[in-house]
Amino acid sequence: MARPLVAHIDLDALCHNYRLACELAPNSRSAAVLKADAYGHGAVPCARALQALAPAFAVAAIEEAVKLREAGIETPIVLLEGIFSADELALVDELKLGMAIHSQWQLEAALARRPRCPIPVWLKVDSGMHRLGFAPQDAEAIWKRLLSAPSHVTDLHLMSHFATADHTDNDYFRRQHDELLALAARLEAPLCLANSPTVLAHPEAHGEWNRPGVMLYGSDPLEMSCDASRRLRPVMSLRSEIIAVRELESGEPVGYGGRYLTPGRSRIGVVACGYGDGYDRHAVDGTPVLVDGQRTSIAGKVSMDMLTVDLTHLPEADIGSEVVLWGISRFGGELSVDEVAQYCSTISYTLLTGVLPRVPRRYNTAQSA
Repeated sequence: MARPLVAHIDLDALCHNYRLACELAPNSRSAAVLKADAYGHGAVPCARALQALAPAFAVAAIEEAVKLREAGIETPIVLLEGIFSADELALVDELKLGMAIHSQWQLEAALARRPRCPIPVWLKVDSGMHRLGFAPQDAEAIWKRLLSAPSHVTDLHLMSHFATADHTDNDYFRRQHDELLALAARLEAPLCLANSPTVLAHPEAHGEWNRPGVMLYGSDPLEMSCDASRRLRPVMSLRSEIIAVRELESGEPVGYGGRYLTPGRSRIGVVACGYGDGYDRHAVDGTPVLVDGQRTSIAGKVSMDMLTVDLTHLPEADIGSEVVLWGISRFGGELSVDEVAQYCSTISYTLLTGVLPRVPRRYNTAQSA
C-alpha cells in the first residue's frame, strides 16, 4: 500500500478558472501561464487540458517550453524572461516560440541572427517593478528598431508587469497604468499588461493579451477578495491520512522542541505529510486542516515526513481518516490554500510550487476541456 499523501488536480476546475479569466476580459486574448511546472500542478497535463481553450501559453524559460513541445503541445508559447544566452535563439526558432526582450543584449542577439521565420516579440518595459524591462523613455527607440526588422520580428507587443495590482491602495498602480497607456498610444502598440490581480480587479488595464497565472489554479491573489475572485475554484487538493493516534494527558509536549503542550487530555493524530513533501515548516500551532471534512488544526512543529493535528474534539477520527492540508475534502469541506499560507507567513504561490516530486499528482479527466 502506497503512502497516502497525494496532490489531487482538478482539471475541470482549471478550465473553469481559465474561462472565468476570459469572461472577465471578453475583448482580450488570455495566455495561460504554465511556468514553474504550472505552479506545481504539472505543466503537461494542465497544457493538455487547456490547449483547446487557450490561444497561447506562457512560461518563464526555454526548458519549460521544450518540455511542452516534447509532449506534443503545439499551442504558441511565449518565454516571459526571453532567452538566457544567444545560443537559445536556435531553439526559439526551431520550436516556433515567442519571447520577451527585456535587455539590450537580448535585443542585439535577436537582431543579429536571422531566423527561418520571424519571431513573435514582447518588448518588456519596466513601469516601476524595477526587475526586468527597458525604461519607458528608452522603449520608443527600441520599438522602432524592432519594427524595422520584419525578417527577424513579428507580432510585436508591449508588455509590462504591475507591482501593486493586488493592493487596495492603487495610486502607484494607476501611475504605472497611465504611463504605459501613454507610451502605447505614441507607439500604436498592442498591450499585454494584466497578470492575475489585474485580470480580476482592473478591467481598465486589460490589453490585447492578458497573462492569468495563479488565478488559474484557484488562488485569490488580491489583498481583498472581489466578486470575481470568489468564483475561483481550487485546482489542487493536497490530501493525506491519519497514520497513528496518540492519547495524551494534560501538559504533554508534542513534536520537536515541545512547542505544543496539550491543554488537557488530548487525542493527537499523526499525518503522513511533512516539509520533505513541501509542506511549510513554518506552519504555526493552529494552522487549519480538515479531518474527514471537519476543521481542526496543527499541534506541534512540522517534521520532515509527518505533522501532528489535534483530534480531541473529533472522536470519530482515527487511523485512515482523510486529512486535507488544503483544497476540497471528499466529505464536502473546503480549505483555501490562501488561508493556510497566511498561517505560514507566506503566499499561496510558495505552497503550491513547493509540493515536491515525491508527492504523486492524480488528475481527473477535464470533461470541460
